[in-house]
Amino acid sequence: MNKPTDKIIVIGRQYGGTGRKTGRALAEKLGIPYYDKEIINKVAAKYGYDPDILHRADEKKPSPFRSMLLGKYGVMDMYATSPLSRESLYEAQTNVIRQICNEGSCVIVGRTADYIMRDHPGLASIFIHAPKEWRAQNLIGRGEAETVSEAIAKIKKADSDREGYYNYFTGRKWGVADNYHLTIDASLFDQEEMVNIIAAIIDKRK
Repeated sequence: MNKPTDKIIVIGRQYGGTGRKTGRALAEKLGIPYYDKEIINKVAAKYGYDPDILHRADEKKPSPFRSMLLGKYGVMDMYATSPLSRESLYEAQTNVIRQICNEGSCVIVGRTADYIMRDHPGLASIFIHAPKEWRAQNLIGRGEAETVSEAIAKIKKADSDREGYYNYFTGRKWGVADNYHLTIDASLFDQEEMVNIIAAIIDKRK
């Protein structure tokens, strides 16, 4: 059962924008659990799915071909009717997110948790963004790309996947300020400043 005093902090993020790092640091500062890809592992354990398959499908919407089959002909492909369809994974993940939030305060990164928990009185939804060039340098620094052009190509692909997933399952627009309590440009602050700003705003929402 959710308690009004619980803090459910959800961080949406552009790829390479330090959203995951910020989420972990914020959870540590507040002394509450942090969840990101751990949610997928919990789904796998609860429903008996292969975690490797779930991670490959994570935060990706159903294919346009599958959606066309469903919308135009009223039928679905074999993948969509299997236990591992994107819709089935999303439903299972939604159940796990609600279970996690029922256990108390936490920080969750992505996975439309801001939408899933939208009616929770303690929800604080944050979206972290930054210019592509700044994020590209982050990817290069992390060893995920060797050149700016390679990094930007990865950023565009990851952002497109996240946007498509979020918009498909929520009916909202990913990254649009109206859908969040706070949007913040990570390129303007260092890590400690980012965490302190977010923590201060959450504290004001008591």
